[in-house]
Amino acid sequence: MSFTFEPGRTRVVFGRGTAATVRAEAERLGATRVLLIARHGGDKVAAELGSLLVTRFTGAAMHTPVEVTERALASLREHDVNGIVSVGGGSSTGLSKALAIRTGVPQVVIPTTYAGSEVTQVLGETAAGLKETRRDPAIQPNTVVYDVDLTLDLPLDVTVTSALNSLAHAVAARGNENPLVDAIATKAIEGVLHALSGNPSTVDARTELLSSAWLGGTCLASVPMGLHHKLAHVLGGTFGLPHAATHTALLPHTAPADLAGRIHDTATRFGAVTSLRELGMAESDLSRAAEIAGHPDALTTLTNAWRDAPRG
Repeated sequence: MSFTFEPGRTRVVFGRGTAATVRAEAERLGATRVLLIARHGGDKVAAELGSLLVTRFTGAAMHTPVEVTERALASLREHDVNGIVSVGGGSSTGLSKALAIRTGVPQVVIPTTYAGSEVTQVLGETAAGLKETRRDPAIQPNTVVYDVDLTLDLPLDVTVTSALNSLAHAVAARGNENPLVDAIATKAIEGVLHALSGNPSTVDARTELLSSAWLGGTCLASVPMGLHHKLAHVLGGTFGLPHAATHTALLPHTAPADLAGRIHDTATRFGAVTSLRELGMAESDLSRAAEIAGHPDALTTLTNAWRDAPRG
């Protein structure tokens, strides 16, 4: 056994109604002029920020296009912003991280889905049809506020695909030589599958999904990107496929055999799309996607995920 481990710097505030702490968390970081990144769910947070809020950006987009970041950056500089608060899913979080790495401005992230990227030092940005990923401690948010109440109205279809997105992070880390990472991954996997085994719309299930997403994100911050995430980034950044739904379609074909069937059954029970074909991926593009991913198993995995073919 051999490993290195460097815990991240993120402060985590978890519970119900915790969005009410956002002003105190921003002030704790020295913020006096806040840019709020939010589309849905932002009004409550805006009210909590009060006089700290000087501008709001609603144009965050999937896969963090650099042209969107440039527009938000212009607003940040115009309003002399010294703190960022983002509310939403991976798109809002990604934009917050992209701004932070460019400016050094501290950030408070309030996730409303189960993306998990809010606790990582990973940033994927899309430019000229390619999604590039980098890691840097300066990317990692300073504070994450998990408010279960802000996830209660997340539509069921988004809930399922987003939860399976978070599951992918934990699956990639299970069996890690670091016993702490392995334990976190195992807890996250069982948490997601347990919450989705019944009614995922209950408060208890939403709480379990949100805490499991945090654990899955912690895994993502601790392991290198493997085949699954390489393919997901290519399919999203180059071919425009939706992020969480792509994870859902890929995961039964990249997860270990003991999990693949459970994941596929969970997805189909809720009517989630389980093939790249249904997501709009052209069969003729599979070879190009595999070439960009640069992994020896990429084409076989993509072909099976396109057909929704059983493993083996």
